Amino acid sequence: MPEIAASSSAAPASGPVERQPVRLLADAALNSRPAALVFRIVAFAVILLGVLRNAEVFSGRPDGSTLLYYTMVSDLICLGWMLLLVVRTVRDMRQHGAVGTSTPSARWSGAVMMAITVTMLIYLVVLVPTRVAAGDDDIFSLTDTLIHVVTPTLLILDWLLFVPKGSFRWVDPVLWTLIPYAYLTWAFVYGALGGEFSAGQTYPYPFMDVDALGLGGVGTWIVALTVALIAVGFVYVVVDRGLAVLARRTQRPQRAQRPQPVS
Repeated sequence: MPEIAASSSAAPASGPVERQPVRLLADAALNSRPAALVFRIVAFAVILLGVLRNAEVFSGRPDGSTLLYYTMVSDLICLGWMLLLVVRTVRDMRQHGAVGTSTPSARWSGAVMMAITVTMLIYLVVLVPTRVAAGDDDIFSLTDTLIHVVTPTLLILDWLLFVPKGSFRWVDPVLWTLIPYAYLTWAFVYGALGGEFSAGQTYPYPFMDVDALGLGGVGTWIVALTVALIAVGFVYVVVDRGLAVLARRTQRPQRAQRPQPVS
């Protein structure tokens, strides 16, 4: 009896079910795990290079104070996420083959992407003008470019190329601010307790300098940056949903037509 039941469920009266092959381009993503693996290994190596250069590891005198800055925190988050993606892609290739996507969570991918987007935007919008005004002529050094521009670009490309679209929610841009806000809270507390980010400096970034800007000035900067970042987050959501709709319209699987009975 068990064998009969299993047989009948495996082959229903309507005939064998044709399994639709996974398309190379589906869900607005490139469903190629080998391509994703190569990209992610290279991205991991590039992000690691930026982190090591920023920490002065190659100079022989590592600078642990870099860990106090959001730039390093966000780059380390990206490094850990990219390592997780590499491991997940290798595992899925072994278990499910070369065709498909490998991402633990599309929404977490968005959160990491937004965390490093904060780094890029603050660098380009706030820090670069400040350094130019101070006469700094080494703004886009190799290290600065790696940790502020290249790493964010790699995370955005990974999401665009290899992560299925359509999972982002309208509330996500607000939730994504929790990572930078957690850092802001820690940085203000650390500075208030006497911690120094560099010699005599109790704040990590100029827009957090309460002594120079006052509470109102710092608050204005934080509100403006928050609005800008949430706006960018909504752009990501719109792109995510738009690509998902476009993929569904252009890549609907064609259903196999059953032969009509002869009368």
